Amino acid sequence: MTQTGSPIPPAGYHPPDLVLLGARELSEAIRSRRVSCREAMTAYLDHIEALNPTFNAIVSLRDRETLLAEADARDAELARGRYRGWLHGIPHAVKDLAPTRGLRTTLGSPLYRDHVPEVDAIFVERLRGRGAIIIGKTNTPEFGLGSQTYNSLFGVTRNAYDPAATAGGSSGGAAVALALRMLPVADGSDMMGSLRNPAAYNNVIGFRPSFGRVPHGPGKDVFIQQFATEGPMGRSVADAAALLATLAGYDRRTPLALDEDPRRFSGPLERDFSGLRIGWLGDWDGHLPIEPGVMALCERALATFGEIGCIVEPARPDFPPGRLWETWLTLRQWMVAGQLREHFQDPAQHERLKPEARWEVERGLALTAMDVHRASAARSEWYHALCRLFESCDYLVMPSAQLFPFDAAMHWPAAVNGVAMDTYHRWMEIVVPGSLSGGPTINVPAGFSEKGLPMGLQILGPARADWDVLQIAHAYELASGWTRRAPTPVTGEGL
Repeated sequence: MTQTGSPIPPAGYHPPDLVLLGARELSEAIRSRRVSCREAMTAYLDHIEALNPTFNAIVSLRDRETLLAEADARDAELARGRYRGWLHGIPHAVKDLAPTRGLRTTLGSPLYRDHVPEVDAIFVERLRGRGAIIIGKTNTPEFGLGSQTYNSLFGVTRNAYDPAATAGGSSGGAAVALALRMLPVADGSDMMGSLRNPAAYNNVIGFRPSFGRVPHGPGKDVFIQQFATEGPMGRSVADAAALLATLAGYDRRTPLALDEDPRRFSGPLERDFSGLRIGWLGDWDGHLPIEPGVMALCERALATFGEIGCIVEPARPDFPPGRLWETWLTLRQWMVAGQLREHFQDPAQHERLKPEARWEVERGLALTAMDVHRASAARSEWYHALCRLFESCDYLVMPSAQLFPFDAAMHWPAAVNGVAMDTYHRWMEIVVPGSLSGGPTINVPAGFSEKGLPMGLQILGPARADWDVLQIAHAYELASGWTRRAPTPVTGEGL
């Protein structure tokens, strides 16, 4: 992996005040013209210049003068009485898996080094429509494969709390940029925990919404793609919910999108949780190997749900966890093979795919139609098992990862707590229940290890209960206070 260059700012570095404002605070300051779009853009670009050379979260950053000119244009619109929406003049970087019109989109792959899309993803259209200024992209592993953000084009993205540690992935660049206040809010995507794992590893919020909540596309896979979804990330649940209100909503180009009014996600999140039931899944009766310290930390964080009035009890799905993993392998390999088959079968491109990508495609091409059908049927059984569990629980909770952030020079951990990992992503098996549920799952911070590395909790809700999950996450966030703990480059304490 490529090593980063410049050292981080020394102790005593203080970020510009504007980057410390929450996304909604900054939005209101711009709307009321107490802060100009140029001032906001300048503050963020200065802060990115100071921190990004070390942490490598934002890639393909656009020219400063061009961005300032766009900020001036947003200010001129406000002067004329035109206000595009709550993201008016807000700097935003899009995850480097999503197409951005006129801006290089590499998917973290050398095969797409010079790829410049002609159209935006649907959610990027919406960001621009609400006034966001796209400043660049956020780093991701090659084709988003793996929960460790590195690639041969841009190198490794480093953890906001310790640059020697992994940022997680695949929305690692987005999570680090958020944690370090290089972005007000961020978009990400999640097939196998890619919104949740990096959020846990960087002490921010990552929300995987219900399938169809954020329309996927446009593209040729609008019917087949039922595993990955775009979603919001934020420094707070309220900021993430506000971004979801922009990303969500039906689009006729995506026939499986949910046709529900997304404006509710901009509303007040407060609610009484007295007597609601939390089912603690933990390590699934020992099936999941967990690094020492993770469970103890998460169980302490679990007590916060009791503080807000919930009843917390152990819960066990009526479904074999080994079967769930095999179901996931089949469906994921089938999907990845469909996406990368042409690259894999082209001799000029084959060796330029990273080994994990070739492994996925090789296995995916060996599957039969009946293999995929059986896996789909098993996924349906898992969904019904969850429905039964949600009859006795309002929410389910489990750790967001099986180990704390590991060495950034490691591609993936070979073992967890002495148990060998038989695939490059087995160490993230804990996110599969949420990925296959079709329902909403959010990461909330759970605290820090003895070495100061973050960990998170996943809150799972029934399908389409996105608002309910955001509400309890908000209540937990306020009670726990973990999102108020910023990385040392933000606090000015140095590393």
